[in-house]
Amino acid sequence: MFIEHLPPESHTMTALRNALTPEQLAAQAEGGEPEKSRWSQTEQLLAVVADRVARLEWVLICVNTEKKSKRPDPPEPIRRPGAGPRKRKPQLTNTSADRLFELLQGGAA
Repeated sequence: MFIEHLPPESHTMTALRNALTPEQLAAQAEGGEPEKSRWSQTEQLLAVVADRVARLEWVLICVNTEKKSKRPDPPEPIRRPGAGPRKRKPQLTNTSADRLFELLQGGAA
């Protein structure tokens, strides 16, 4: 019980991890759920920095991509403890854009 709550960088957890076979380690990595673990303030701040660097990289790629080329999707933020995946914003289609334009021009009455 106590071992489960040790930080991952502790000597005990490191020794347990080092004793795993490559197959066991791969299985743990595949089923990892970082959003269910505890994060310190430092880990939260590092995740924010990583997300912002990834966003800056994405913006740099977008501004250097030709206008007619397909731009990459924005990066997904690092999963945080206690937070589910973010919902994507709905894209504005031509039909919904036309309807919005009608409403803005007084078409609701």
